[in-house]
Parts: sequence; structure tokens; C-alpha cells
Amino acid sequence: MITPDLTNLIISTGYHQLPGKAVDKAKLCFIDFLGVALRGSQTRSGKSIKSIIKDGGDSTVIGSKKASALEASLANGIFAHSLDLDDGHRLAQLHPGACVIPAALAICETYQKSGKEFIKSMVVGYQVAIILGILMNPEHRRRGFHTTGTCGTFGAGAAASKALGLNEKQVTDALGLAGTQAAGLLESDHSGAMAKHLHPGKAAQSGVLSALLAKEGFSGAQTILEGDEGFFSAMSGVAVPNAVPTPDREKFHIADVYFKIYPVCRHIHSSVDALLHITKVEGLKKEDIREITVKTYRIAAEHNNYHPSTSEALRQSLPASLAIAVLNQDLKLDDIHLDQEIEDISRKVFIEYDEVLDALYPYKRPAQVIIKAKKKVFEKKLDLARGEPENPLKKEDIIRKFQDLNPEFDLEILEMVDDLESYDNMEKFMNTLNLELNKF
Repeated sequence: MITPDLTNLIISTGYHQLPGKAVDKAKLCFIDFLGVALRGSQTRSGKSIKSIIKDGGDSTVIGSKKASALEASLANGIFAHSLDLDDGHRLAQLHPGACVIPAALAICETYQKSGKEFIKSMVVGYQVAIILGILMNPEHRRRGFHTTGTCGTFGAGAAASKALGLNEKQVTDALGLAGTQAAGLLESDHSGAMAKHLHPGKAAQSGVLSALLAKEGFSGAQTILEGDEGFFSAMSGVAVPNAVPTPDREKFHIADVYFKIYPVCRHIHSSVDALLHITKVEGLKKEDIREITVKTYRIAAEHNNYHPSTSEALRQSLPASLAIAVLNQDLKLDDIHLDQEIEDISRKVFIEYDEVLDALYPYKRPAQVIIKAKKKVFEKKLDLARGEPENPLKKEDIIRKFQDLNPEFDLEILEMVDDLESYDNMEKFMNTLNLELNKF
């Protein structure tokens, strides 16, 4: 039975079982989350949620006030996803950090848990969310569900349960309560609406709520995953596994999380990387380019909006993203805007679904970019974008990303994260960090 297996995983995972690589990756995920959420707090969706949450509580709202654990987790999840720059996992097809970290942080601050307990809760939350994402997909996504919002709710509930130290019955209840709140539709992602940002925020908040209620004896379905009307049956239709795959204790799933460098949908990144490789190596400018052909897998090819009307829609547009990359020889957050020049270059982009490349998905996310210039044709094929575990970003890359997003931030304060496991109280840790975070 899968629910008991996940319950056991949550309860049995101790800090001493975490290999150094998992701990180091958790710290890196936390730094990445802080940088993205801090800048995300200044977006339209970030400002909207800040305007309706109440002051007062023990949990940090990144770059703002303190609030209750429920409201802080909601806000921080929205912040972390609003720029399309949060971490992800390609096989699970979700963004775990934006769901799990806000939940773990809210509980660990409120209940004054240690740095080790925070790290442990993070790793467990990532593990549960990613396991379910792998098991549910690709059918889950084909049915229109956004795995970040759905499986992310279980991950957040697992993280919050671990941080609270719930017993077996309480953890099972928390999973049951998380599952019945799991939500998120891809229509929100691809419509160009800010509703997409709500998915990890609600996942984090629902996970926290589930754990807090379970702690007080509020019961949840004991077979929320494998039941006849449970998560697998209702939201994927795939066969329920007999058991959760035994995790490799030397390599928790958090080790396979990718980091993003472009503020657009991950399915677009390999195309942008390939295009920028050509333009930089060959020294091509916008006036040199007559036509750009992108051959790629089906999901990436479906990001074919040639007339995005919002910045959110632009981040889901392959032609517009490539046009911006051509103009700027890069694709940074400040480059995201709509104008006639971007639309004109977009018309030069032709997207082709390629069956051979599609067969490589989801283990690869390939793109082949062909640029017809005035006198020559250039071509580049990539199987994976930069930032995947096979082609990872280093710590200095994540720090540079943080600084690019928040240029006035004193980076020396981030050195605290290096010794995160040595802090005995996450509330005190965040109070020190907030002296810099709240300058914005």
C-alpha cells in the first residue's frame, strides 16, 4: 500500500541518514528559493497577496512582515513561483521547492525547530512530491493537472508533518487531508493568468493546514492515494503501485532537482540554450537572422503562442522567448516585456514537432535549433538545458542569480546558510536573515 509506505518514509527518515550531497543540495535549494521569492514578492501577484494577509505571527513573509504559518506559506509559495525561476524535477514534472520550502519554513519558525529539522523536513518533502510526480505522470499532466499544485500539496504536507514530529496516525491523516485539497489545472498555466502562481502557494498552505489539523486529531482518508476514489484513480487512471520504490539513501531525489537561469517555462530552456550557443559562437545579430526553426518534443512544441498579451503568457511562449534572446543575447528577468520588435522577430520562428526527439522525453528535453542567416545555415542540438543535474549550476551560479535578481542585497548574509544545520532555532535564524530581506 502506497500511503503507509509514504507515511513510514516520512517518519523514519532521520537527519543522520541524509548524505552530505543531499544536505548541500537542500542548502542550495534554500538559497535559490530565497533569491527568487524575494524578487517575486515585488511582482503584481506578490503585491496582491501581501495586500490581503494580516500582520502578526511567527512566520516570515519573505521581504515583508511576519504572519501566521498559514498565510506566510501561501504568500511565499506565490512569490517563489511568480517569476518562473524556481527549481524543478523533470521526471516528476513539478516545481517542488516553491511548495515544500514555504511549508517547512513556516512550521519550523513557528515552532522554533532547529536547522537540522528544517533541512530534514525539506528533503522529506521533496522526496514525497517527486515520488508522486514520477508515479502519476505523464497521464496526470495529459489530463490537465499541474503537478506542482497537486503532488506539491503532498510534499508540503509531508514537510510540515515531519517538522511537527507527527506520529504514524497523524501523518497518515495529514496525507489524507493534503490529498483531498490537491489542485491545480494547466489551463491556468497556459492562459497567461497569474492563477498559475497560486498553485504552489495553495499547495504549501494546504500542506501546513493538513499537518496542523492532523496534530489536533482531525482525521483524513487513510487510503487517499490508492483508494477506489483516491488520488491515483481520480487524477491519473494509472495503476496504483504496490509499494513506493525504496529510496536510495545515498541519493535522495532532491539531488536530481534542476535550477533555472531563464525566467520562462522549463520546456523552452533547451531551445534558448541552443539558440544562444549559435548566436554567441557565430556572432550573429538580429539583422543577420532570416529564419529560426526549432525542432523539439511535443510539450515544448505546444508552447507556440505567437501573440502573448501578458508577461505570464510570454513566459510560456517559445517564439517570444527566442525573440528576446536574439535581441539581448541573453534572457533575463528585466528582458521580459512585450513590444513590436519582439513580435516581428517571433514571426521568423518556426516550430516543428519531432517524433524522434519526442521519444526521448521525459528523460531528455531535447531541442534542435536551425538558424538561416544571410550567407549560411547554423545548427545546434541539445538534449538537456543548463541547470540539470547532468549539467549543473554551481553554488557561485546560484549566488550570481540571487544578486542579479536582488542587486542591493548584501550577499555576505547568505553565508549563514552554509552553517544552517548548526542553528538550534529557525526563528532566530530567520530574524537575523530578515534584517536584510526586509530592506526591500
